[in-house]
Amino acid sequence: MDIDRHRFRRSASRITVLAHALGVTALSLLLVWLLHYREGINLDSDNASRVFNVHPFLMFFGFIFFAGEAAMAYKTVQAERKVQKFTHMLLNLIALVLGIVGIHAAFKYHNMINLKHMFSLHSWIGMGTLCFFILQWLFGFAMFMFPRSSNSSTRERGLLWHVCAGRALLYMAICAAETGLMEKASTLKLMDSRESHLVNFTGLTILLFGITVDLSIALARYI
Repeated sequence: MDIDRHRFRRSASRITVLAHALGVTALSLLLVWLLHYREGINLDSDNASRVFNVHPFLMFFGFIFFAGEAAMAYKTVQAERKVQKFTHMLLNLIALVLGIVGIHAAFKYHNMINLKHMFSLHSWIGMGTLCFFILQWLFGFAMFMFPRSSNSSTRERGLLWHVCAGRALLYMAICAAETGLMEKASTLKLMDSRESHLVNFTGLTILLFGITVDLSIALARYI
């Protein structure tokens, strides 16, 4: 059993490092696209494109990246349980706040160009993910940050649902990101160009980030 634990710990560590690297790579690719090809990022700009660019930036870096880091922080970082829980909660709270700002940027952009809200599959998945994420955070905060509010058996059952819901929400967020990139590429009519290839590689890297985060969490269960 000790040999198995050592093997799982080593595998989880390697995949966690890979997940961090993929997250940073996806962020770098996204920034190259938004800054080099799409005019920059500025929520207070009169340029509608710059306002919109806040949305994909914060929905990945602020929401998906921080949520993934929060999950790995609880499962793979060697620290006291209280430190793990607090770090997990704080990173998820940051993800939530930045995700709300990212959604606000999309609505502001729609108002600037007189575009209807919530008309696409991307917007439905994204808004649904954010709403469920809020409920997930409130559930976790109430049950696990205040252990006296429930008995141990209730927390044990709730933990299973909390973990499963968190993993599902991560994939829902990634699905929203992928459909968002596809929708924007279609709107811009990007064909076989360097920009279209960059968008594709960005989407692929975001997907791989989510997969490696999930694998890291799954392997960490056996440590």
